[in-house]
Amino acid sequence: MITLTRLDHSRFAVNPDLIERVHEAPDTTLHMVDGRVYNVEESLDELIARIVAYRARVLAAAAALTPANEV
Repeated sequence: MITLTRLDHSRFAVNPDLIERVHEAPDTTLHMVDGRVYNVEESLDELIARIVAYRARVLAAAAALTPANEV
């Protein structure tokens, strides 16, 4: 999950795997696969950086759980 900030400054977490598309004009808007739409304070670049960091954490955790002889 990544944590984001709504325009009213409340924070929430979203599963980045469920984001269908994002656009920034001027607010950043997330369109989810279930049709929900969220406007957030974070820029498009910041959102992408958080998604990349999230995916890196997932891969690192999976690698840590895999015994060396199974690679």
